[in-house]
Amino acid sequence: MVRKIKAKLVLQLRNQGLSGRAIASAQGIARNSVQTVLETADRLGLGWDDVEEMPEAEVYTALFPGRGVHESVFAQPDWGRVHTELARVGVTLKLLHQEYVDTSGQAQAVMSYDRFCRLYGDFAAVSGATSRVGHKAGRSIEVDWSGPTMQLLDPTTGEISKVYLFVACLPFSRYAFVEATLDMRQESWLRAHVAMFSFFGGSVPRLVPDNLKTGVISHPREGEVVLNDAYREMAAHYSAAVLPGRVRAPKDKASVENTVSHVATWVIASLRQEQFTSLPELRVRIYEQIDAYNRQPFQKRDGSRLSVFTAEEKPLMQPLPAAPFEISTWTYKRKVNKNAHVVWARNFYSVPFRHIGAQVDLRVTDTMLEVYRNDERLTSHLLLPASTTNQHQTNDADLPEGRSFQAWDRTRIDEWAARMGPATVTVIGKIFEAASIEEAGYDPALAVLRLSRRFSPTRVEAACALALRGPIRSPRYAHLRPILDTGQDKTGHVPDKPEPDDGGYVRGSAYYAGGTR
Repeated sequence: MVRKIKAKLVLQLRNQGLSGRAIASAQGIARNSVQTVLETADRLGLGWDDVEEMPEAEVYTALFPGRGVHESVFAQPDWGRVHTELARVGVTLKLLHQEYVDTSGQAQAVMSYDRFCRLYGDFAAVSGATSRVGHKAGRSIEVDWSGPTMQLLDPTTGEISKVYLFVACLPFSRYAFVEATLDMRQESWLRAHVAMFSFFGGSVPRLVPDNLKTGVISHPREGEVVLNDAYREMAAHYSAAVLPGRVRAPKDKASVENTVSHVATWVIASLRQEQFTSLPELRVRIYEQIDAYNRQPFQKRDGSRLSVFTAEEKPLMQPLPAAPFEISTWTYKRKVNKNAHVVWARNFYSVPFRHIGAQVDLRVTDTMLEVYRNDERLTSHLLLPASTTNQHQTNDADLPEGRSFQAWDRTRIDEWAARMGPATVTVIGKIFEAASIEEAGYDPALAVLRLSRRFSPTRVEAACALALRGPIRSPRYAHLRPILDTGQDKTGHVPDKPEPDDGGYVRGSAYYAGGTR
């Protein structure tokens, strides 16, 4: 039928030089229908230049006015009023349909509730009042923070702490997930996503968040969206792309916005009489409520969120990676020391020796430390326990053969000191005696020995001997460097012992008793 033809497309193809027969063949439509469009356009004097800027529906109406319009046998509601009333608190389409039935009386037939809802949707779509979005199974997940919050009670102090709810929804099945967190910071945001993917048992190509700073740095009207590095990395781990909704456009993620309102009823309101003292306890109850919510039968379609998810959506979701995403912390511009190690949390991790002196970035997870230079991953290590300090984690492949690049130890330090002289050996020995653990003495001992790079080993030995004759029990770099800078090692003069300060308090008791200051 002619009313099924895209009349504007037919005119466009004719303008490009195609005949009616060629258009019918290319588009798979009847030649008579194409010919009717062309003859009508010629009779009305309408060419491609006249309709180029018009929408498809307006072109069809201009060619065939009145065609396809049918008079309804049912009483027609005031759809503008319906739309206005629907915005009021507590007003639903069910209530408005009943009012329509009551006011229509027996004068004319009234439409069913299903037809009423469908025609209202058509009105809203045509008028631009709302947008009806069709969703495909297993293609996207919408995520957001719930506005309403919950509480935890500390049984010891009685202190109340706020609990935030992360909400996720699969738009096709409306299958929902809720996670309770103690804050809305980036780490909580990422951990909630990891728990969400585990709950769904699969991934999707699209993540649709709001424009919060834990996920999106900027979302300009023109140009590319700038995502948070950690959020983009997490999404890539699950083979998903982050496509945030437009700024101040909640309709772009209407499913999760609707779920957030349901969470207020099914979770927050339902559990309002219960008192929770720990986050795991609260999470268990939330999971029970969300499970009941997902099993609740639909009002206007067969099944429930769980049944539609299980039967239609989950089989189409992408499988999860072998290991869940690990939350990471980035530290930038750490210098690689001359022993080919970099410092993190008071421990030392090796880096390939060719990067000595370079600045590198560290990516730290709960179990691993990775070293990057620009976009290149240089090496990785198992993270040492937080309770350890001054430990070395060294990959043999990071260091070349040859003793000069081996990690420093007590034996190497003592050998270097012995080459300089007995006074130096004594100073180094005293440094290690004062250290709580052997590794804590490496840096101060090497600082003393490296004075031989600026001053001759003979002068350093003389300075050590001179310092040992003085009042300092364990001389270090800070004591030896002034001796060398001032040339005292050449004169052999030992600094006098500082005089004790016996002055006591100089302000007097009147000051502390509130007298004149």
